Amino acid sequence: MGMGKVVSVAIDGPAAAGKSTVAKKVASILGFTYIDTGAMYRAVTWAVIKKGFDPKDEDQSVTLLPGMEIELLPDGRVICNHEDVTKVIREPLVSGNVSYIAAMKPIRLALVDMQRTMAQKKSVVMDGRDIGTYVLPDADVKIYQIASVETRAVRRYDENVLKGINTTLKEVEEDVRKRDYIDSHREFAPLKPAVDSVLIDTSFMTVDQAVDAVLKVISAKTGIEIPCH
Repeated sequence: MGMGKVVSVAIDGPAAAGKSTVAKKVASILGFTYIDTGAMYRAVTWAVIKKGFDPKDEDQSVTLLPGMEIELLPDGRVICNHEDVTKVIREPLVSGNVSYIAAMKPIRLALVDMQRTMAQKKSVVMDGRDIGTYVLPDADVKIYQIASVETRAVRRYDENVLKGINTTLKEVEEDVRKRDYIDSHREFAPLKPAVDSVLIDTSFMTVDQAVDAVLKVISAKTGIEIPCH
């Protein structure tokens, strides 16, 4: 592959399907930039809560958009308005409210502008709910990654335990179901597979198996040779 071609990979799917874990590894193997769209919505949610606003209140929430700066650093850190929010945006308070913020059209439009600009400049792997259908409809590769609710709840719960976030498995499963409902029923850019996306069910795959499945699709669609990893 010549250096000239910018390649975009979109990985969509429901909450906690392991998209970001897979997307990060795929980006790292290919030398692409990983753009964590979920972290961007979480950063806005954090900013809204920090300001004392109600994340369900669109009129209040959108007033924070002008001048908001979100940086995604290569080492995975997330900076919002010059503050390192990497850890706080994973807390239950943000997790429980991010779907409301993500359903607000003005906020989606602002973040989508940021994301499209990033994808024009360099080869990216982007994951979210509507990357292939809406954010990057012309993405070179579109993948729709699913897993059962139970599998996803266990994965998210295990992640939380590792991060020292205190939740029960039951709470996590309820949260996953709630987010599925909000994400798939919202009016603007709801969660659904792009017609030209490749479906990968990771319910019974390890992370490495899921990464290999995604890499195979990328190679088939773009002709990129996958480096040994």
